[in-house]
Amino acid sequence: MEINEKKIMDIYAETQEHDSELIHESEAFAEASGVSADPFEDINPYEGEAFLAAMRRLDNYPQMVNNFVDVVSGRNRFMNKMKFFHVKKNLSFMIRNVKNVDECQRMILCGLFVNMVENTSIDRFTCSGLSKEDDRPCIYISNHRDIILDAALLCQALYRRDMGTCNMVIGNNLLVNPFVTDLFKVCGAITVDRSSHSVADAKAELLHLSRCVRNWIVDRKRSVWIAQTSGRSKDGSDITNPSILKMLYLSYRAEGRSFAEFLDEMRIKPVSVSYQYDPCDITKSHEMIRRLKAEGVYNVYKKKKYEDVIDMVRGVRNYKGNVNLTVGDALKASEIHDVREAAREIDRQIHLNYKLWDTNYFCYDYLNGTEMFSEYYRDFKSKPFLKNYKAFSDDVKNLVYTQYANPVKSMMDERAMEA
Repeated sequence: MEINEKKIMDIYAETQEHDSELIHESEAFAEASGVSADPFEDINPYEGEAFLAAMRRLDNYPQMVNNFVDVVSGRNRFMNKMKFFHVKKNLSFMIRNVKNVDECQRMILCGLFVNMVENTSIDRFTCSGLSKEDDRPCIYISNHRDIILDAALLCQALYRRDMGTCNMVIGNNLLVNPFVTDLFKVCGAITVDRSSHSVADAKAELLHLSRCVRNWIVDRKRSVWIAQTSGRSKDGSDITNPSILKMLYLSYRAEGRSFAEFLDEMRIKPVSVSYQYDPCDITKSHEMIRRLKAEGVYNVYKKKKYEDVIDMVRGVRNYKGNVNLTVGDALKASEIHDVREAAREIDRQIHLNYKLWDTNYFCYDYLNGTEMFSEYYRDFKSKPFLKNYKAFSDDVKNLVYTQYANPVKSMMDERAMEA
């Protein structure tokens, strides 16, 4: 998810006397959007007839099954042929029979899509920190590695523990065409409008989003996933942007309610997701280099229209090795007094709960010229790993290694602070 940080900071800085104005603008925005029964219809996942109509469109899309199998099954043509018959039979039936987002997530997202990803490109997926004894709805604030899988794997983990599933907040920049829009919206996506607007529109939309997330947690009793910062981490550093928390708190603040009340009702749980191998490590490095060069010369960097879609496919189908997801403890209102403290606690839990793999330990030692963690990668095939990046420039290679090494540094820093 990407939100303009400056817009959020400006809104949060408004004095209390302007809060009624924000509420009025949010209501005006909803009315202008043609919202009736559901005040959040413009950004919510599809429901009712809108959901059924989207499923009919997907069912009528001529390449739906072919594209699904091609993305999920990887490059094994024989396996693709076998899976094609299995998926064609099951997917078509599911598309025609699911009636809502919850059924779509359980049957298609978890029961078919994530299962196939696990079988084709993940060695082992593990999860810890989820408890059926504490399955009250909450906001899962996660570090961000993969456009699709971070949230999808959390849905899978919740589903397997009979804890329901969750909606996810994404940027509308990912909705590059009607087909992709339908896919996200039937799978539980709440969309953030990233297009440029007037200050008044931006204020209304961010409050609108804040109230929407609150509606799901408090009124509709359904959890929501959101990334800790705008876009995926490009260097392996997982730092929470306080603007995300300020946006979430906005609806409470507009009513004069305290940050403690916000934490008590919304229940924020940090999530650490780690991939042994990141299928997009090279493209992330290229993007970071292009972004740095663009900012240095033009002060702007703009992705190509389908750049994120290509990375979605790459992240889903390419090899990831082992994957772990760890859910931390809900933030305690009695111990956290403001947004900055909340962001710091989320970072602390994400860093300490991050599952480090041999790739992480090896790259840390490799970059620093040490053998500090050699015991953790004794059986690691370092030569083939390094050979994967041989053809790339030193800048790209170093950024790739840094992506893997930084989680080790983050954990070491946290332990040093707690010592």
